[in-house]
Amino acid sequence: MVGDIKMTDSAVEKIRQLLAGAVKGHALRVKIVAGGCSGFEYKMVIDAPAAEDEVFERSGARILLDPESFAHLNGTELDYKNGLMQSGFVFNNPNAKGTCGCGTSFNM
Repeated sequence: MVGDIKMTDSAVEKIRQLLAGAVKGHALRVKIVAGGCSGFEYKMVIDAPAAEDEVFERSGARILLDPESFAHLNGTELDYKNGLMQSGFVFNNPNAKGTCGCGTSFNM
């Protein structure tokens, strides 16, 4: 597939921290699933790569996407915000037409 997923420096740092204790060869799987108040939600888990996965890597931070999730995330920038009140990954997804109020789900 042609496309890209970008990772900010802070996302790379956090992913590397998460993978530090993982089984060798595993990566952060980002998956789009039906659900949430807007129709789709982001799910993340440390997982082994599958043959059909798209793999994106930057400075030791690896992300896995299955073909369906890649279609929804192509062109996305993954960021990590570390704030006093809330910390977590932020998806700057150009394919999302709208998001819910809490920002955890989106629609296409």
